[in-house]
Amino acid sequence: MHHLIPLLAAVPLFGAALLVATGRRLSRAAAEITGFVFSGGTAALALVLLLNSAPPMTEWVGGWLPVDAESVGILVVGDGPALGMAALASLLTLAALAYSWRYFDQPPRERTGSFTALMLVFQGAMCGFAVAGDLFNAFVFFELMSVVAYALTGYRIDEAKAVQGALAFGVVNSLGAYAMLMGIALLYARTGELAMAKIGRGLDAAAGPGGPDALVLASFVLVLTGLLVKAAAVPFHFWLPDAHAVAPTPVCMLLSGVMVELGSYGVWRVYGTVFAGPGGIPAADLTRALVTLGTLTAVTGAVMCWYQRHIKRLLACSTVAHTGLFLVGLGVLTPEGDDGVALYLLGHAGVKAALFACAGVLLDRFGSVDEHALHGRARRLRATGVMFAVGAAALAGLPPFGTALGKAVAEEAVGGPSTVVYVVVSAITGGAVLRVTARVFLGLGPRPQEAEYETSGSDEEPETSGRLRRIPDTMTTVPAVLLAAALAVGVVPGFGALVARSVNEAGSGGAHASVHWTGHGLLLDAASTVLAAALAGLAVTRPRRAAAPGRAAPLRRLQSGHVGDYVAWLLVGAAFLGALALPGVLGG
Repeated sequence: MHHLIPLLAAVPLFGAALLVATGRRLSRAAAEITGFVFSGGTAALALVLLLNSAPPMTEWVGGWLPVDAESVGILVVGDGPALGMAALASLLTLAALAYSWRYFDQPPRERTGSFTALMLVFQGAMCGFAVAGDLFNAFVFFELMSVVAYALTGYRIDEAKAVQGALAFGVVNSLGAYAMLMGIALLYARTGELAMAKIGRGLDAAAGPGGPDALVLASFVLVLTGLLVKAAAVPFHFWLPDAHAVAPTPVCMLLSGVMVELGSYGVWRVYGTVFAGPGGIPAADLTRALVTLGTLTAVTGAVMCWYQRHIKRLLACSTVAHTGLFLVGLGVLTPEGDDGVALYLLGHAGVKAALFACAGVLLDRFGSVDEHALHGRARRLRATGVMFAVGAAALAGLPPFGTALGKAVAEEAVGGPSTVVYVVVSAITGGAVLRVTARVFLGLGPRPQEAEYETSGSDEEPETSGRLRRIPDTMTTVPAVLLAAALAVGVVPGFGALVARSVNEAGSGGAHASVHWTGHGLLLDAASTVLAAALAGLAVTRPRRAAAPGRAAPLRRLQSGHVGDYVAWLLVGAAFLGALALPGVLGG
């Protein structure tokens, strides 16, 4: 069975190559069916491997096995988290392809199948990153994922905004990738290895009595900078709202649904495999770094989410906020924290992809994603409105969604003030989406006054050949299925325990944590849901009281759209990460 793991990356890449080679001779329907076949086949393979992932599997691609403990081959891993992320990426890609069936303007004949081919490359890159067992090939798939994401973000190349958003995305993520590559080079110089587990053992063997030296510390900061850029952690996050504002809706479903989550997964994988031993980074230093950055990311993302009127930007800022919660949960370095984040991530993927799918319905029906301009105009879109409200409640932590179960388990793990962060941030992001639901789909409350420093979203072009008079069944069925999947994460008997067991076997030395609904968790979930409804009600009925205060304006101005500003913040973020992780060096 382990010999099949490399096919998770190879199958969709082969499908993309086939579409590129034959696209000019295929009809659009044939090209899209081909994409379904390869994407669906990869998803089925990932699920089969996932069901057989105990005990965890490894495979040296091409039969290049280690000789005398030395290796030059490519290692892939087949444990629960790796195959789970590959399955998630594949299933969301399949959902995005189903959503985009005959979705865009008919492309020229010579470009038939180009969008589907790019989506397959994206899927292959995400699967490859998820199962990579050595750092260099993780970087290769990291870069492939990024490059195709740039192309997908700027797919509508005739629009200046799409090109600008893709450029900011490309520059910032490329610099993050270069930082990661430099960190990998330092680790290779120290250990002569690229496989993550062998690097970790090499660092432990070379560890001195004084703890990690400057080379190890520098490599840690550089590698994590690249991963945190992909995860859109503050202050590396500025590319995310700009990219989501211009990317096609099916692409947004993947960016927020799985690609950003892969950054958090990478942090968990790399630390646990490479830096967790005596030759790596002390646990206290990592906890300080991740909990601090995670809290800053969660609070900043929540504030920015609340003050957006551009619906796609609002959802993107919500993704930033939840990334912060993921990092806080991972930062406490407990099996319970890892389990809670895994469940939270799965539920969030389905909910956020569904919300972006609903936003795409608004864009293609009305030519706008402006919360103010759409006030009351979507009353007839009852199914979309219901799904938007359900997604908002799930973001806030409404039981029994998977987001609520993961949030409850993570809250138990982090404890103390971080629990308050989980409750408040979930309430603010869920409340912002509920506010949009009340205004756009129900027409409640007066139309808010115009405010400075807001991107309206009222001048967007539909992604279809014209505004839709009738919403295709695929554009409503896909988000409904995604929300049902997010619900299943929290209600299917034994699913939470299964996820926890696979995560613990891969990253907690076999330590098992109990994952189940508790009275305390249900109470906190109910509190965040009620608070979200109260905030939405206040915003709708008293818009002036919920308007942006003057002290929030500087934070909103930081999202300038200038690539140079974002690069400067990336450097600031790397220095800040170093300051959090290197107290001994700073003290010396």
